[in-house]
Amino acid sequence: MKLKDKVAIVTGGAMGNGLGIVKVFLKYGAKVIIFDYSDKLEETLQKLREDVYDVEGYTVDIRDRNKINECMKKVVEKYKKIDILVNNAGVAKLTPFEETTDEIRDFHLDINIKGTWNMSQEVLKYMPKDGAIVNLSSVTGPMVADSGEVAYATTKAALLGFTKGLAAEVVEKGIRVNAILPGYIMTPMVEGIAKDSDSENPASVVKGIADGIPMKRLGTIEELGELAAFLASNEASYITGQSFVIDGGSTLPETMSVGV
Repeated sequence: MKLKDKVAIVTGGAMGNGLGIVKVFLKYGAKVIIFDYSDKLEETLQKLREDVYDVEGYTVDIRDRNKINECMKKVVEKYKKIDILVNNAGVAKLTPFEETTDEIRDFHLDINIKGTWNMSQEVLKYMPKDGAIVNLSSVTGPMVADSGEVAYATTKAALLGFTKGLAAEVVEKGIRVNAILPGYIMTPMVEGIAKDSDSENPASVVKGIADGIPMKRLGTIEELGELAAFLASNEASYITGQSFVIDGGSTLPETMSVGV
C-alpha cells in the first residue's frame, strides 16, 4: 500500500486517464479527491463508493482560481494536508492552424497551461515535505505531432518547461515534480477520434492506431495510473524534474519502413 494515508487531488479524474489514476491511487490506499468539471463526476463517485473506496469530488473549473482555493480549503479542513497533486485535466480540439481561432487557442492555453499553473500554485500552500506533483503532458508536442495539433502540442510541450522550472524551485521544500508523456491510451478521447473519423467502422480506426504501435495495442488507463502512482510514491523519492514516456513504443521507430 505505497500510497496508504496519502491525500491526493486528481484533476479531470471522472473519466479517461484521470479515472485510471484515481482507481490505482485508491488501490494503493490513498484518499483521493477528484476536481472535475465533467457531468460524469457524480456517476463516477457513486461507482467508486460502491466499491467502498474513500473518494470525494468537487465540481471545479481549473481556470477559476477562487473555486480551486475554496475547494482545497475544504480538503485541508478534513484531511489537514494535501500530499499529492496530479494535474491530469486537459483538452484537445484539433483544427488546422490557419483556421484556429483565438478562442480555440486560448481554450487550450487556459486549461492545459494556466489550469495546471493555478492548481500547482494553490496546492503548494498546503503540501508538506515529501509531497509530489505529477503533470500529464503528452508525446504530442515534446516528441511528435500531426496536422491540426498546433494548439494542443504547444501546450503539452510547455508543460515540460513548467515541470522542470517548478521542480527546481520546490526541491528545497522536499517536494518533487515530474511529468508523464502518454501516447495512445484507450480513453474516451481516442474513442471520440474514431467515431468522428470518416470510417463507418470506428473499431477499425482503433485497430489501425494499434497496428502502428510496436506493442500492437493501446495502453490502458490503469497502466498509466501505475506510472503516476510510482512517481507520487516514496519509491520515486530521488526523481524530480523528469519526464516519462508511456506509449507502447510508438515513438520508437526511426522510420515507418519495415523493409531493409
